[in-house]
Amino acid sequence: MKTLTIKGELRAATGSRSAKDLRNKNFVPCVMYGGEQNIHFGAHERDFAPILHSPDLIVAEIDIDGKIYRTILKDAQFDPIKDQVLHIDFQELAPGHKVVTELPIRLTGMAAGVKAGGRLLQKVRKVKVKALPENLVSEIVVGVEALEVGKSIRIRDIDLPGVEFLSSPALPIATVEITRAIRSAQAAAAAGKK
Repeated sequence: MKTLTIKGELRAATGSRSAKDLRNKNFVPCVMYGGEQNIHFGAHERDFAPILHSPDLIVAEIDIDGKIYRTILKDAQFDPIKDQVLHIDFQELAPGHKVVTELPIRLTGMAAGVKAGGRLLQKVRKVKVKALPENLVSEIVVGVEALEVGKSIRIRDIDLPGVEFLSSPALPIATVEITRAIRSAQAAAAAGKK
């Protein structure tokens, strides 16, 4: 699992005035929850770029006064005009406590149906899961080599031990669609047999 270390500073005060003062110093106001108590802190905005701009699930190890908290990003709010980060929420990964998050899906391989002229469509980019922190992965890798034309890989086809999928098991992740060229060839073959 990918990790990122962020040096945070405890916030003495909360509220909009305190948050504005932090932003003026290029710091982002943050809150961490899921542990014994909520922790309000701030960190420099440049430290968050890798976690905000990656599709993967990244564990943020937040260092506050020498104590390390293992967390995942839960929410980030941006200014709609400046695209500046306004606030970030983190959830602490407490051992033995399940967390709900979304995991990205990455398809690998060349589908057999694509070799036959079909077109591979990825229907779902992320799935919601529930798991213990030690069972979480950065991304779910799905091999599509055996996928034929007109067939789909569904959530129920993924085997990830210790991870409970909260999305419908019948939800298709990837499908090889029949193209017009295949339909035309099939129609021509059917017409030639008559």
